[in-house]
Amino acid sequence: MTALRSRMIDQMKLRNFAPKTHQAYLGAVTGLAQFYHAPPDRLDGSQIQSYLVHRIDQGLAPSSINVAICAFRFLYQETLGWDPLKLPIPPRKRVTHLPEILCGAEVERIFETTENVTHRALLMTTYAAGLRVSEGVALRVTDIESSSERMLIRVEQGKGKKDRYTLLSERLLTELRDYWRRFRPDPWLFPGKIPGKHLSASAAQRAYEKARGRAGIVKGSGIHTLRHCFATHLLEAGVDVTVIQKLLGHASVLTTMRYVQVSRKILGATKSPLDLLRVPTEPLPEEPA
Repeated sequence: MTALRSRMIDQMKLRNFAPKTHQAYLGAVTGLAQFYHAPPDRLDGSQIQSYLVHRIDQGLAPSSINVAICAFRFLYQETLGWDPLKLPIPPRKRVTHLPEILCGAEVERIFETTENVTHRALLMTTYAAGLRVSEGVALRVTDIESSSERMLIRVEQGKGKKDRYTLLSERLLTELRDYWRRFRPDPWLFPGKIPGKHLSASAAQRAYEKARGRAGIVKGSGIHTLRHCFATHLLEAGVDVTVIQKLLGHASVLTTMRYVQVSRKILGATKSPLDLLRVPTEPLPEEPA
C-alpha cells in the first residue's frame, strides 16, 4: 500500500465513511492513476478533467461520474490540502428515474414462485418491512421482536449507520416462525453458505430475479423493487407519508414523497383541470370547403 493511499484511508476513517464509500473512492483514484501511469499527487487539474471527459465519452453513468468527482475532491482537497480553485470540476446533474412498482398480485406471484424456503422468507421480509437488501440479509433472529406489545423488526445500523424499527406483520411472523422451526437459524436469520456469515446481498438479488423470471414479470428489476412496493402500497392504503419516512429510514421526507409520483391510486384519483371546465362536448360544425 502506498503512503498516499494509506493517508486517504486514514482521512476517510476519521470522517467515519462507510466501507462502500472507501471502496468507491479508492477505486476511482486507482482508475485515475492507472490511466496516466503516474501517482495521483503528480497530476494537475487539467489532467483530472481530461480523465473525466474520457470516462464520460466511454458512457460512464452520471452517478458514477459524480462519485469519481467526490473521490477526487476528497483526495486533493482533504487529503493533499490543495486549494479548491486548483480543481475546477463542476458536479454533473444526476439523472433520476422513477421506480417501477408492482401491484399486489404481482408481488404475490413472486412469493408463490420462490421454491427455496429461505429465499421466500427473505423476500417476504424485505417487502413486509420495507428493507434495503443489505438490511434484510443482516437481520439477526433477535431483531424480530414478536411480543404482542411490540411486533416490530429492529434494523441495526442501516444506511447512514442509524438504527430504526419497522413493521412486523402477523402474516410475516407466521412465515418466519415456520421457517425458524424448520431450520433453527442462529444468530443470523438468513445464514449464508459460509459458516458464521449471513446470506450475501448478491445471493438475495439472484433469488429475487429468479422468482421474478418464474412469475413472468418483466418490470421491477432488482430486489430493491420490493422496498419501493412497500412504500407505495402503504401510501395507497392511506398511511401518512411521515410515518412511511420513519419506517424506510429516510433522512428527508422529500425522498419519501417521490412515491406519490408512482402511486396509481393517488394519481388516478386526481382530475385533470380540463375536467373541471365547462367546455361544450358537442362536435364543432364542419368548416366550409
